[in-house]
Amino acid sequence: MTDTQTVHPQVRAVTERIRERSERGRAEYLEHMDAARLRGSARAGLSCTNLAHGFAASDVADKESLRLMRWPNIAIVSAYNDMLSAHQPLEKYPALIKRAAREAGAVAQFAGGVPAMCDGVTQGQPGMELSLFSRDVIAMATGVALAHNMFDSALCLGVCDKIVPGLLMGALAFGHLPVIFVPGGPMPSGVPNKEKARIRQLYAEGKVGRDALLESEAGSYHSAGTCTFYGTANSNQMLMEVMGLHMPGAAFVPPNTPLRDALTSAAAQRAARITALGAEYLPLARIVDEKSIVNAIVGLLTTGGSTNHTLHLVAMARCAGITITWDDFSDLSAVVPLLTRIYPNGSADVNRFQMAGGMAFLIRELLGAGYLQADATTVMGQGLRAYSLEPWLEDGRLSWRAAPSSSGDLDVLRPAENPFSTHGGLKLLTGNLGRAVIKTSAMKAEHHVVEAPAIVFDDQEDVIAAFKTGKLSRDCVAIVRFQGPRANGMPELHQLTPSLASLQSKGFHVALVTDGRMSGASGSVPAAIHVTPEALSGGPLARVRDGDIIRLDCHAGVLEAKVPDAAWRQRELPVLSHAKNGFGSGRELFASLRRAAGDAEAGAMSLM
Repeated sequence: MTDTQTVHPQVRAVTERIRERSERGRAEYLEHMDAARLRGSARAGLSCTNLAHGFAASDVADKESLRLMRWPNIAIVSAYNDMLSAHQPLEKYPALIKRAAREAGAVAQFAGGVPAMCDGVTQGQPGMELSLFSRDVIAMATGVALAHNMFDSALCLGVCDKIVPGLLMGALAFGHLPVIFVPGGPMPSGVPNKEKARIRQLYAEGKVGRDALLESEAGSYHSAGTCTFYGTANSNQMLMEVMGLHMPGAAFVPPNTPLRDALTSAAAQRAARITALGAEYLPLARIVDEKSIVNAIVGLLTTGGSTNHTLHLVAMARCAGITITWDDFSDLSAVVPLLTRIYPNGSADVNRFQMAGGMAFLIRELLGAGYLQADATTVMGQGLRAYSLEPWLEDGRLSWRAAPSSSGDLDVLRPAENPFSTHGGLKLLTGNLGRAVIKTSAMKAEHHVVEAPAIVFDDQEDVIAAFKTGKLSRDCVAIVRFQGPRANGMPELHQLTPSLASLQSKGFHVALVTDGRMSGASGSVPAAIHVTPEALSGGPLARVRDGDIIRLDCHAGVLEAKVPDAAWRQRELPVLSHAKNGFGSGRELFASLRRAAGDAEAGAMSLM
């Protein structure tokens, strides 16, 4: 599709340098995908024994359709389980999809399930050390589901933190197939996020007990659907939308509603139309390209999305033969305006964002200002402008209409000419401590530069203990090292936020520097995260000692220990013992993934 849109020069320049950097890898990937494409039905290449196994459990009508090779067969790959609120609504999707597929002249089979791990449940627990690499397990499980070669397209059902990246990484190995992502939608709003954060801080200070904390948390996370703050899960849904992998407007429609069911059914019918059996063939490999990846980065920046995607987007791009770096994020962040304020970057949740105009309004504004590239290919077979329309039911039938002409709440969502900030609020920091990223969109300006003595920790529990004894009650930079992918699986350190926020609220200048991750809900406390190389690999964090003056400067992009070079180089590196985190809660099962893991800036991948 040709689009006469004027693209912002920086967006165009970053896209072009990514294309040049990725030329060889992208060409090899596309060559493999083109070779995998079969003319006609995918299952036509199976032997009679293979095929008989593949449809043995199908009903009579589906069995006949699969035998005749005329109807496309849609794979359903789902992260359903009924413990996790975000994925519980997926229970009824297969029945909806199968019915819609038949109406469109197709068959749908449940091809496989993938694990769905909740960081909210494992936060601060040993299981969190499995969380990041569950993404790679999900990618492999997706590959197992699609490896039967029974399928002409696929629907990926998933929502949360590692699940959507893992599903996409796995699906890209089968990029000759059309793939559409099908979300679940957010739960109704509960206890306001500001109040939830207040109770957490009071609990950290010992001013309220566990009963009060649990009451607040249960009032926040209270129903089926995705958590309503703008963490990694909801950032995932935004990304699938701006990458053109959803049905337009699907991201934040609530679960168990007629509109949500209509969008799910429409995804099945669209998946039936875009296979190689028809005239609208749209393989995943051609949708996920350099333009869609840059569009994804822009979407992340303009919404103040999860820092976890400085890992996940890198990994997803690599699976499509595309190489992106943190410089790409930082250079785009310098020009992409911040157009939303959603908790933790504001007080509103995603339901208020949706009511204010949602993704359709946001995408229209970004297209008009040239920050998103309109001619990127999408599952709709049109450019991205199809996603500037919002879905609705007209006499019970799914349709799309123009987004509201103005924002319904300027405290939550703004037009491009009136942004909350002229930049995206994600910075690359470099210096003698390595390379790191920091999210500034939720930070007050007075916290953008911190220079204070280091207090060094090798375990997050020790940070909390130090806070409780008053050791941190001063200007300080908490160095939490040996938290990288190879050390212990790179757990999120979100449980440190209430303690550090409490110190900051008392007037202390504090910051966190770590080779670990923060939650997608990281907020007001300066946190230089994903420090690369990690300490276990001889990274500079291993050289830091208590009392070293650390400078974290978001304006200049500096992260450094103010130690003379000669003394710095002479310091011995400590050795990490795996005795504490090598076993228990399944951690021993992930030892090979930790050993194979790459650096954070390369996506912390264990697969490639």
